[in-house]
Amino acid sequence: MSKESEVFRRYIERNNLKMTKQRELILETFLFSRGHVSAEELYQTLIEKDPAIGLATVYRTLSLLCDAGLAQQRHFGDGQTRYEHDFEQGHHDHLICVNCGKIQEFFHPHIETLLEQVVADHNFTIQNHRVELYGLCPDCQK
Repeated sequence: MSKESEVFRRYIERNNLKMTKQRELILETFLFSRGHVSAEELYQTLIEKDPAIGLATVYRTLSLLCDAGLAQQRHFGDGQTRYEHDFEQGHHDHLICVNCGKIQEFFHPHIETLLEQVVADHNFTIQNHRVELYGLCPDCQK
């Protein structure tokens, strides 16, 4: 059993919910997904494995995964909610192509240092931050 599965099982038990086969399948499929997946994209993959699974079940389970600290909702300006893995993932930011929708993750220590300085200069206590840069990817610049 993966660490993520154990975290999810404990979360389900603590909240007096049931660990169903469908929730297990959604967790497993989500964990093997790459990048930033929408509920609809995940659903399309899932119905190939279990045609009885419903889109509402996918949405509810993704919400539980977020509450359990295994996923995070992201909004990149395209009108869709996307989900990314959030368990033991290091902080990162995003480059978003406004033409093709490609999302690239990045981390740069100088950005983090600059943000820490801005926070200190304003005597602000930060809890979280996101940097999302919108533009054109190399393919769309051609």
